[in-house]
Amino acid sequence: MVAGGVLDANAQKPGGWKAPFIKARGDAPNILWICTDQQRWDTIGALGNKYVKTPNIDRLVREGVSFTNAHCQSPVSAPSRASFLTGMYPSAVRVTRNGNAVWPEAAPLVTKLLKDAGYECGLAGKFHLSTAMARRPEIRPADDGYTTYHYSHSPYQGGSKNDYLKYWLDRGIDINALKKQNGYVPAKYHQTTWCVDRAIDFIKERREWPWQFSLNVYDPHNPLDPPQEYIDRYNIDELPAPRFKESDLKEKSAFNNVVFQSRPKKYPGAENRRRTARYLAQIDMIDENIGRLMKALEESGQLENTLIIFMSDHGDMLGDHGLINKGCRFYNGLVRVPLVFWHPKKLMQNLRSDALVELIDVVPTLLELAGLPVSGKIQGKSLLPILTGEASADFHKEHVRCEYYDKSSNEGGKIAGGTMFRTKKYKLALYHGHAKGELFDMENDPDEFTNLWDDPAHQQVLMKLIRQSYDASIEAFDKGPEKIARY
Repeated sequence: MVAGGVLDANAQKPGGWKAPFIKARGDAPNILWICTDQQRWDTIGALGNKYVKTPNIDRLVREGVSFTNAHCQSPVSAPSRASFLTGMYPSAVRVTRNGNAVWPEAAPLVTKLLKDAGYECGLAGKFHLSTAMARRPEIRPADDGYTTYHYSHSPYQGGSKNDYLKYWLDRGIDINALKKQNGYVPAKYHQTTWCVDRAIDFIKERREWPWQFSLNVYDPHNPLDPPQEYIDRYNIDELPAPRFKESDLKEKSAFNNVVFQSRPKKYPGAENRRRTARYLAQIDMIDENIGRLMKALEESGQLENTLIIFMSDHGDMLGDHGLINKGCRFYNGLVRVPLVFWHPKKLMQNLRSDALVELIDVVPTLLELAGLPVSGKIQGKSLLPILTGEASADFHKEHVRCEYYDKSSNEGGKIAGGTMFRTKKYKLALYHGHAKGELFDMENDPDEFTNLWDDPAHQQVLMKLIRQSYDASIEAFDKGPEKIARY
């Protein structure tokens, strides 16, 4: 039994499932779901980063609930997004790579469930549940729930199939020419600004029912090309160095045959700082636009009845351990992401939880907030008890997982499969087909410098975690319909 009713087990269909029609609760909030792309967990001022300039996100933190140990379910975009939009692990919904040809229809998106319950759903920016390279635009699910859909996978890709590029080209502005001329796109014409403009248009529409809007900006994803005025705010010489030791060059190079977008390298300090400045400058611009959104909500009288979620799909190594970008690794820079819930009228304020949580926990949370049933197929665990203060913020799960399974990227004998199993104390990273893995004591070595894989004193711990990881991986597989007929 759940707040909005019970799931009808007869509403199954081969290969998937669907909930019966149940109207959202009368006081169900509007939902503004902000997802940035490739933003690390440690990039918010109110949560400890003294360099980034995020006053609006800081407000969400002060007046909301922030999870400082939130983990994505894949270190690359498509599997992560498939996961947090369904509440299921990437392997369970059969999206394990960025290059899926089509959405496999293994489970409904939460936006479809909300739409079916009376929400009007909209999107601006990235979607990326299937390939956005081979097919432009990507092929959408049969029913993703979005009735308003402004698609722009990335700022410069897709031509007439990129709504952002087309919007400005129709008004005489060539975005790619601006980029070539300046080395960046001015803030007025930037994709982040355009996405937020579309969200504000949606917010201002008059309607008699609740709404949900997915704001999916591309930044702070590379190529790290913010408008110059945002970079100029930083004294580059004062920015911190990445988490790096000389020992990383040897230790991390043991995994050079595992798919990744870079190899361990000792970057010059100035290069690292310039990269960090560009990365943080993009987040600054996102923050300014969140301020515009908050103003639009307030001016339209909807601020008090709107839940705001701020998060990212995965992180970026940003020079940690001599690595940049992403791939099959599970260091904090990649798998820990921001996760903030803001709804002061209904949720706790200024609450920070360091409990282990996963992005798959967002879907059951949203369904419960709207008074809707949560299918037994959903693998996430609702955060609502923590959000409302009914449960301690100190604990949510015994472990969290992250997956990278992409056989398409194993050219040249590269290993393209890995699984992370993380408890409060230990993190285990298995690279499937590699003789060596990684084991870190996260309490005594939070920066992940000392690999305990071969440490004799940790062999029993290692074997126990490998068994637990295997069991959790098997449990994550989609078991089919919730109820199976007996013969």
